[in-house]
Amino acid sequence: MLMTIALVVILVIAAVLVFAATRPSQLRVERTITIDASPEAVFPLINDFHNWSAWSPYERRDPTMKKAYSGSYSGKGAVYAWQGNGQVGEGRMEIADTLPPSRVTIALHFVKPFEGHNVATFTLAPRDRATDVTWAMEGPLAYPVKVLGLFLSMDNMVGKDFEAGLVNLKGIIEAH
Repeated sequence: MLMTIALVVILVIAAVLVFAATRPSQLRVERTITIDASPEAVFPLINDFHNWSAWSPYERRDPTMKKAYSGSYSGKGAVYAWQGNGQVGEGRMEIADTLPPSRVTIALHFVKPFEGHNVATFTLAPRDRATDVTWAMEGPLAYPVKVLGLFLSMDNMVGKDFEAGLVNLKGIIEAH
């Protein structure tokens, strides 16, 4: 009887691992919000990492997070490195490209809790007298994250953070 149970457990684990291997190898998370302001008013809050403390949901999760800025002050070449608690982890991001006032592309390098290399893009599209701001992230999914993704939705987890950040950004801009 014990041997049968052990065999069933091994088969279930093997099935989960095989199924995880068939899952997509790319992650894409995207959220959009409309902000009642021009792209020119929104752009500087995204294109300058020094402004992120005002709206980033990750900064609010760990107010004692260690931060370091290097490279350009803002725009292409600006670098922001962080080391925080278990909720924010550790990593580095660099603005890889900007197209004022419509796009900021960021190379993300996560160290903890999982190593990962992704690209985040903020797109600002004028809409009447407002701006549609889209925060998207994409990149390869390592096998352990694919296994974790069978039990937790990466889109929901990261998407909730993007939604919170965009709401914060909207609140700051529309308050002025």
